[in-house]
Amino acid sequence: MKATEARLLDFLKRSQQFVIPIYQRTYSWTEQQCRQLWDDIIRAGKRDDISAHFIGSVVYIEQGLYQVSGISPLLVIDGQQRLTTAMLLIEALSRHLGEDEVFDGFSAMKLRNYYLLNPYESGEKVNRHGFNRHLRVI
Repeated sequence: MKATEARLLDFLKRSQQFVIPIYQRTYSWTEQQCRQLWDDIIRAGKRDDISAHFIGSVVYIEQGLYQVSGISPLLVIDGQQRLTTAMLLIEALSRHLGEDEVFDGFSAMKLRNYYLLNPYESGEKVNRHGFNRHLRVI
């Protein structure tokens, strides 16, 4: 096993697709847990003396499947709650920004394209009901 340190947004921005195995528990973070992560992000962002903040590990394995798009699916073994919450926070931020608004170099479209969507796939269905239900907590 190889451990590598990475900044969250850099990790999410790479061309990859996360796969949550069926045996993983469903998303269960409470509003309090989400708020704690958000407060940690805000606190780290406001302080110039903090260059990084450890939010926990994400353990994954490459499935070893050849993909026409060149994107290797990553099977998430541990950290799916943190990973899912980070993705939900990015989606909530993109909705808050609106389509034309740009904040500090980011727009809603950039956030979605860089971190949330797989540009190499089309026709994928997303469980919007489940996603929106969890997004309300954020």
